[in-house]
Amino acid sequence: PAEAEQAASKIIGMKIKDVTVRKVLVMEKVDIAQELFLGLVFDRDKRGHGLIASSAGGVDIEEVSAKTPEKIRSAFIHPLTGLSPYQAREIAFSLGIPQKAALETSRTLTILYDIFVRTDATLAEINPYVIRKDGATVAIDAKMNFDDNALYRQKRIEGLRDPGEEEPLEIEAKGADLAYVHLGGDIGIIGNGAGLVMTTLDVVTAAGGKPANFLDIGGSSSPEKVRRALEIVLKENGLKAIFLNVFGGITRCDDVANGLVQVLKKIRVPVPIVIRMTGTNVDLGMKILNESGLNLKTYPTMQLAAQEAARLAKP
Repeated sequence: PAEAEQAASKIIGMKIKDVTVRKVLVMEKVDIAQELFLGLVFDRDKRGHGLIASSAGGVDIEEVSAKTPEKIRSAFIHPLTGLSPYQAREIAFSLGIPQKAALETSRTLTILYDIFVRTDATLAEINPYVIRKDGATVAIDAKMNFDDNALYRQKRIEGLRDPGEEEPLEIEAKGADLAYVHLGGDIGIIGNGAGLVMTTLDVVTAAGGKPANFLDIGGSSSPEKVRRALEIVLKENGLKAIFLNVFGGITRCDDVANGLVQVLKKIRVPVPIVIRMTGTNVDLGMKILNESGLNLKTYPTMQLAAQEAARLAKP
């Protein structure tokens, strides 16, 4: 125990990918003879579940796929029928491992699939799944990803969430009912609709800019939501410009414009704001913005607005 405490004290407090280590998992040392990979993924192309196994565990499966694809075995699992016992055995025995280990591996795959389905997972992998020198198998390390939209019925999993592992701005945005992802650039991106925001990121990047974030305000055009969006984006370090891209479908451009003007008269924005609007009541929305007396740069197309945002962000 004293040695474990000493070793753990060297790890706790370290920064790994800008995240501070706060906990250490202590596990029994295992005498390994062979490492395997077992995984289940949600396959959107085939509209079902995909089982992946490999006799080359202990490394990223992408690396195995690129260098030794012959070491990967896969099977499609129809979500209505689930993983059949014969599929699990077929995959396990195809790995070329001893019979005892293959039978244990097939049982592990069956259990893993049950967990994958019950927890609304999008990924469940054991890497490495090892065969010990005495012939027994054991899961050494595992990883799972879950469908965020299903967490309302996965209270136990939601309870495991560690805010210390997440971006503070992303946590704040979630509390304001905003979809936000930190990207690390210097141009703040705000849009209404996930597809529109994704496209905006691409267009800004093509223009030579570096997006600081992904922020989707959704279908709402309320001044409060616009205010919260601006406040969160302004907390990004090194921000040089903000690009607001609005498509007026259900949301009316004049409503967004009125909300934006109200907000900008109340909060100080130290960087230039570039706005592109199109859709319902766009002429009225542009008129409201251009006559607001605020220093706003408005453009009729996404490309022109992205080019201006990239220009403003250059040193």
